[in-house]
Amino acid sequence: MTDTPTAAAEPARSGLSPRQRRRISLGVQTVVGIIVVIAVILLADWPTIVNVFLNRDVAALMIPELFTVALKNTLIYTVSGYLLGFVLGLVLALMRLSSLAPYRAVALVYIEIFRGLPALIIFLLLGFGLPIAFPGFKLPGQEYGTVALALGLVAAAYMAESFRAGIQAVPKGQMEAARSLGMKPGRAMVSIILPQAIRIVTPPLTNELILLFKDSSLVFTLGVTAATTELTKFGQDLTVDQANSTPLIVAGATYLLLTVPLGIVVRRLEARQRRDR
Repeated sequence: MTDTPTAAAEPARSGLSPRQRRRISLGVQTVVGIIVVIAVILLADWPTIVNVFLNRDVAALMIPELFTVALKNTLIYTVSGYLLGFVLGLVLALMRLSSLAPYRAVALVYIEIFRGLPALIIFLLLGFGLPIAFPGFKLPGQEYGTVALALGLVAAAYMAESFRAGIQAVPKGQMEAARSLGMKPGRAMVSIILPQAIRIVTPPLTNELILLFKDSSLVFTLGVTAATTELTKFGQDLTVDQANSTPLIVAGATYLLLTVPLGIVVRRLEARQRRDR
């Protein structure tokens, strides 16, 4: 009777597991990051930094105009541009989904142009091109009207694609069910489809509000006055006047006071939508 060969002993594993390597890598990165932060803190010229960027006396010069003029105008520009973009974007989205080819073509051309052009060019064309092309023509509200139109035209192109995606995300059975109840297509779209589509695209629409809030800083291209200035221009002018960068830091912090909470809202809305799916 022959002996059966015994199974070869499994070789012992050598080295670290991927999880251990990740932990070591993370630990090394953390240590390096701490060393860099400590080096920056120790080597930086803090008295100069505080005097140039965080000067309390210069910051005090911004009150109350920072809120009563600059922030107020920034919010007016943002909200007016957003409302125009919302309405025009919704119309463009419906045109993109139309069964009529001319409507689809017009909407597509508009969206491609205004998504492709920088917002700065739109501001310059409206601010200087309109008076040349139409002598004597003035938009209602002067600078307010021009800014609202510029921001709205840009926002509409992006909102249109968001609306279109939201409408297409609504199950087709919703429209069919509405039609079976005797609703006309337009009525079904307004009463059934659009409310669901807007709820779906709320996160990107909120994100567009953040982008418009920042794009309102392009108002400086129109040569605004002291009464129509916004946050960035207000901070820039005071920076030049005082030869100190504190006003720009304060203006930036004011932007963050609104954009950071809105960003948190966007993330929570997106997380809620993922849970509801």
